[in-house]
Amino acid sequence: MTADTLAVGLHGTNLHWQQYEPAFDAGLAPVLLVHGFASSSALNWEATGWVRDLAAAGRRVLTVDLLGHGNSHAPRETDAYAPSRMRASLLEVLALAGVRPREAGDSASGVDLVGYSFGSRLVWELVAERSDLINRAVLGGMSAEDPLADFDLAAADRFLEDSSAIDHEATAALLAMMQLAPGADTAALLRLIAAIKTERFEPNVAVPARPMLFVTGDRDVLATGTTELAALAADSEVLWLPARTHTNAVSARAFKQAAIEFLAR
Repeated sequence: MTADTLAVGLHGTNLHWQQYEPAFDAGLAPVLLVHGFASSSALNWEATGWVRDLAAAGRRVLTVDLLGHGNSHAPRETDAYAPSRMRASLLEVLALAGVRPREAGDSASGVDLVGYSFGSRLVWELVAERSDLINRAVLGGMSAEDPLADFDLAAADRFLEDSSAIDHEATAALLAMMQLAPGADTAALLRLIAAIKTERFEPNVAVPARPMLFVTGDRDVLATGTTELAALAADSEVLWLPARTHTNAVSARAFKQAAIEFLAR
């Protein structure tokens, strides 16, 4: 397995992405991995064995650090973090990686997507927008609601300024997660939340038409509405992970194995 690291200027910012070439070519489309909020490709996909296992299955793997995360730029302009702009950047990365639209009879054409948490929201919207490009998608830890859109930014600002108590339980929990996440840029993450509030997730507006696998830990209190999301999609499957939470579901061996098998169909 070899890796190439690239920093490219997209929308006036630097986006960090990597591509991993497998030891053998399974003749299948590349796989793009999209990490979650306050995470990174290194934390979400490399440390948990996703890159290793996909490459071992003969898949070329693409990873991207979203803006404000990992090694990517953290712009000061809130609108740079709009989900629509993030999706556009991901499509530009796919173009740079040589991904081409799906072609009947060509198993190496198109691209497969795997998202986790906020990354799954971006994947859902990308599949809905670009069914000509995307073959299959796996959505882990995904919520039908939009917990980041309900985040109390004013309360968070007061807490960061003078440690004032935060009454909104979800806001307090998310802010604590931001502050504890390795390498997280709290200011950039707050700008991302502000941008998400202007583009709330509305799964009913655009429903993906490609095959999708939903994977959720049965103790994940953040990923609500898995069954409802699967019912919206025309071609979907659901895998529940016993005794897994939002934090540790992504590292489950059963998750990785199910995703690899699903994407190889």
